[in-house]
Amino acid sequence: MAVRIQAEPFDTGVEIARLTAGSGAGAVVTFTGLCRADGETGTITAMTLEHFPGMAEEELSRLEAEARKRWPLLDCLVIHRHGRLVPGDTIVLVITLSAHRDAAFGAANFLMDYLKTSAPFWKKEESAGGEQWVAAKDSDNAARGRWTQK
Repeated sequence: MAVRIQAEPFDTGVEIARLTAGSGAGAVVTFTGLCRADGETGTITAMTLEHFPGMAEEELSRLEAEARKRWPLLDCLVIHRHGRLVPGDTIVLVITLSAHRDAAFGAANFLMDYLKTSAPFWKKEESAGGEQWVAAKDSDNAARGRWTQK
């Protein structure tokens, strides 16, 4: 399965080993996103990620298919967590495999730029200053824009 949305933690090393076994890849690019301790309302004590089941899987699958169209990938995996997370917890994992690094890096960057701005997840940060819903930043939207200007 190329896309997974889950509450449970994942083991990055296990996922990389599983995907690369027998792949013949010349390049493997990974990105692991972690829950940060600094946020909009101060030091984050926790973050809750909500999603619309079915809709989120469909959108991530669409993005993953688009990455496969744009780059010659041998394989690809996107894992995104939901639920309550604390600083240091893993949130997202993107792994792209290709014969060459340019394709693997391009696809991983594309996927992360769209995950940050278009994936149907809603983030609420908890801190001593209260709770706040977090939206995509202008810099995230600008990064995503580079893929539509080609």
